[in-house]
Amino acid sequence: MERRARRSKQQRVSLVARHGPTSPRNASLRRLATQPASVRDAVRDELGDQMLRAASGYSRSGSLSHWLASAPHPVIGLVTAEAVNWATQLQEIAEWLDATWEVPTSDAYYDVASARTTLRARRDLVVRTSESRTIVRVRSGSPGKSAGPGLRADLTIEALADHDGVAPVRYIGLWPEAGVCLSVDGTMSDLRSGARDLVRTAVAQRRRGTLLAA
Repeated sequence: MERRARRSKQQRVSLVARHGPTSPRNASLRRLATQPASVRDAVRDELGDQMLRAASGYSRSGSLSHWLASAPHPVIGLVTAEAVNWATQLQEIAEWLDATWEVPTSDAYYDVASARTTLRARRDLVVRTSESRTIVRVRSGSPGKSAGPGLRADLTIEALADHDGVAPVRYIGLWPEAGVCLSVDGTMSDLRSGARDLVRTAVAQRRRGTLLAA
């Protein structure tokens, strides 16, 4: 019985890590920009809209809305707390920016049809001017060895996902808890490095899959 309870708790933690507050946290900040309220109220309203979407039958199985609608109250409380903390932190970072910023509606995605995969570039804030854009990505903890290659990969995916194929002038990674800021410029050199990193990762994953299948 104890083992089953432990397994159930691990599954809930896994679900929180997979879906987490990623959508509610950024959507809550977008909501605050148009409807002034407290961060907590904005998060609760966003979570309520997500669950209402599931109750109305407009969410697919495996989506965040579908998962939230079936999650127990303690898990909803955990997601709410994490989303409030993250949205508050992101709001404070945005207010420090000496430029006009916006919260993107989603991360950047690029479909690679021949490889049957989708590339994803994480982004939390976009700073635009009349001729360029800068992307800000916020992460918890401290940066590891893959932080630099990760930023270059995101830079490349962002350029591929852009309708005109234009790269941002800079991709900034922030780790507030560690007090660290890293960035890569939208140069051809960094774009090529990002593309090489993506190819190397794809090759390594394919080899790993082949070994596991054997």
